[in-house]
Amino acid sequence: MTNSNWNKFRLYTVFSLLPTLFFVGSIARAAAPPATSTRWVASWGAAQQIPEPQNALTPDDLDHAVIRQLVHLSIGGPSLRIRVSNAFGVAPLRIDSVHVARAISPATSAIDPTTDHVVLFAGQDSVTIPAGAEYISDPVDMVAAPLSTLAVTLSIPDAPIQQTGHPGSRATTYIAHLVPASAPEMPHAHTVEHWYFLAGVDVAAPAQTASIVAFGDSITDGHAATTNGNDRWPDDLAARLQVNPATRSLGVVNVGIGGNHLLTDGLGPNALARFDRDVLARPGAKYLLVLEAINDLGALSRMPGATAAEHTELVARLIAAYQQIILRAHSAGLIVYGATLTPYVGSDYYHPDAASEADRQALNAWIRTPGHFDAVLDFDRAVRDPAHPDSMIPAFDSGDHLHPSPAGYKAIADSIPLNLFMR
Repeated sequence: MTNSNWNKFRLYTVFSLLPTLFFVGSIARAAAPPATSTRWVASWGAAQQIPEPQNALTPDDLDHAVIRQLVHLSIGGPSLRIRVSNAFGVAPLRIDSVHVARAISPATSAIDPTTDHVVLFAGQDSVTIPAGAEYISDPVDMVAAPLSTLAVTLSIPDAPIQQTGHPGSRATTYIAHLVPASAPEMPHAHTVEHWYFLAGVDVAAPAQTASIVAFGDSITDGHAATTNGNDRWPDDLAARLQVNPATRSLGVVNVGIGGNHLLTDGLGPNALARFDRDVLARPGAKYLLVLEAINDLGALSRMPGATAAEHTELVARLIAAYQQIILRAHSAGLIVYGATLTPYVGSDYYHPDAASEADRQALNAWIRTPGHFDAVLDFDRAVRDPAHPDSMIPAFDSGDHLHPSPAGYKAIADSIPLNLFMR
């Protein structure tokens, strides 16, 4: 066949196939699933770490254990899914079963048995999570109400070599043996105030729904809050958002870790090291609230003879860390609000001097400067004593001159302008 005839043949073949190609393309478009009007959004979460020895369970506690943990949701939805973590495990973690139900009260192990659901993973009621990994469950067809308390129960056959959890739960966890995960109540259970292996609860929600991630240290985690009271400042913020019709589609996820640092590992990984897992991995995250650095300042104040140059260098490094958080959050499409550091002169632990207070003021001045964070949450102004600005108002002080009281946490939450979340 000549080149001329060959080219004619190719053109004829292409044009003769066009109707078929168009027909097949039409079928493919018709078969494509319709765009969904809902998505998964984080309603509750906890930052994961290696529990300190005094907060870890013993091997006997975890051997053939049933662990019931209570979590307080922010937003609700018609279905949910559970996140289970082996982030700091050094071997696979096997879980024989997971159940979720509505808790009768934040202060009891009792559940409403009519709401009990088996949680499946890839259609199975057991799951083995690789070391360093987190698993998300299949959807659970269970209505979760806003601001409600869920009981999530894990059945663990063997104690792991290294545990993953969140020590600062401010909620009672129930540990029992020889009972099913569906038990209506666990009256003889051993109790602790820590969470283990439980990283989050997501809910199905309308497409416009989103989450606020509260990223910080013990002041965000809720040290000195009421056990089972759900009165940390992120809890109080979630309650405010639910009252306002314009903001009740926003969840709040608390990923504070007590003792957390921006620059160094303390209790849990440093803030920059845990940023991707604790912030960016939260489904539906739209806003990030940052309250970090008080422990970095305090650590230097505990070093005798710290020089002026060391104070200057620390402030510069902390500002650089803030810039990294802003950069990474913006790259992921998040809006970032910076919270000013609250007063802590007189702290029974850090004993800050005038140089440390000057460092706090320097950081707060940078946080307040326009063009750094997308907006400022002035927690310092919300709780400081006008007569003694380096200290908290006594009613807002838990007594250690570092952590707010429940009244102080409420003042912090009340100081946050809700119109910041209408962007």
